[in-house]
Amino acid sequence: MSQQQTDLKKTENKSSGAETVTSPPGHLSLEGMHGSVEVPHHRSGFWQQWRAFVGPALLVSVGYMDPGNWGTDLQGGAQFKYGLLWVVGLASLMAIFMQVISARLGVVTGKDLAQCCRDWYPRWTRVPNWLFSEMAIGACDLAEVLGSAVALNLLFHIPLLWTVIITGSDVLLLLALQRFGMRTIEAVVLLLVITIAVCYFIEIFILPETHPGFLEMGGALISPSFRQTGMIYLTIGIIGATVMPHNLYLHSALVQSRKLQKDEESMKQAIRFNTIDSVAALTIAFFVNAAILVLAAMVFFGKESVTVAGGAVVTFGGNADWIRVAYLTLAPLLGTAAASTLFAVALLASGQSSTITGTLAGQVVMEGFMHWRIKPWVRRLITRTLAILPAIFIIGLRGDGSVNDLLTLSQVVLALQLPFAMFPLLQLTSSRKRMGKWKLGWFLMIAGWGSALLITAMDVYGLPESLVAAWHVIIGK
Repeated sequence: MSQQQTDLKKTENKSSGAETVTSPPGHLSLEGMHGSVEVPHHRSGFWQQWRAFVGPALLVSVGYMDPGNWGTDLQGGAQFKYGLLWVVGLASLMAIFMQVISARLGVVTGKDLAQCCRDWYPRWTRVPNWLFSEMAIGACDLAEVLGSAVALNLLFHIPLLWTVIITGSDVLLLLALQRFGMRTIEAVVLLLVITIAVCYFIEIFILPETHPGFLEMGGALISPSFRQTGMIYLTIGIIGATVMPHNLYLHSALVQSRKLQKDEESMKQAIRFNTIDSVAALTIAFFVNAAILVLAAMVFFGKESVTVAGGAVVTFGGNADWIRVAYLTLAPLLGTAAASTLFAVALLASGQSSTITGTLAGQVVMEGFMHWRIKPWVRRLITRTLAILPAIFIIGLRGDGSVNDLLTLSQVVLALQLPFAMFPLLQLTSSRKRMGKWKLGWFLMIAGWGSALLITAMDVYGLPESLVAAWHVIIGK
């Protein structure tokens, strides 16, 4: 039997007219979780079906509120008050479009994006695509390592270098969770997301010194403009870091944890409820990111510095490490130590929830592109080690002040990889040959391609300056 016959088996999906290519048995991504959640009959009630489908988009949404996004949100609020709130809204809207399209690919084809690229693109593209994806996942993991490490450092005053090393132990957390199945992972991530949301709710609405201006926020949200110098560059930072490439691979795989039926009505319902799941979960991510920006606007806008305990002066500059600045200054500015503690707890929850989904994405791209299957704890250990090593090296060499530099480096890697995930996704879902009657309609076609082109343009526009910054990180200047 030829290699082509071994690798691919073509069948016709009579209900949709889409040509599907079935991977050989034993090459399902996230095999232990594939089809593990029962789905009720398509004629069942709304809430019964919603409970079955809700979850995958929640896991994906944590990538949009991971520590890598916090710096730009904090800086945006501190420098321009609510002026960039509309950018957070636009970024979230584009993220919704891309994740809805990713979920649709997984539901219709029964394959994740990595498997589709392996089966439907030239053979020579497999290894480069896999390597680029691994680099992006490593870059995301670097941001998550730094978020968790900084949170532990701030909460318990452990030296940052040691907290980076400690974060390597969370490999045991995911290993334990995977043994209990997809629903357990979704429940743990939900708990972490709720922790983040509750912390920010208390920061903004309960603490006595914070009084958000809802009319001003509403006006800023619906009246986009670049009134001040520096807004455009920060907009590029917020939008350019919006869609994480690994989330497009991950979402198309996670929807297959549901035991989907392939008849027309069941497919229609699966697409519908995964769309609802994506909109709801990414709306939560929008509110979290908006809350970070709003908190910074209320506390830091109009101030140039603040004196903290011990008489030290913390300056609010354009190149400040805003995560650390926020922790150090929230307590004196808001008049309660709880403000800084809540911020650090939310940061820790953000790092830990993101690291869970980053590991799952790593399994998806390795199994999808290369058909390699290794034990989850080994996969996690490799990914986390590759993220920890550069952090240990640069922090050990240059000290705690290099966190912002490392986050810059991670965003450069993500920007370079993003088109390799977005454009194949859109090309495949726009194809009647691959999707049949479920190909993208005119609205999602315009919204998806428009979002991809805008995000790519923002990345390309900001890339030269980011590459210079990344090079300075590498050479230590």
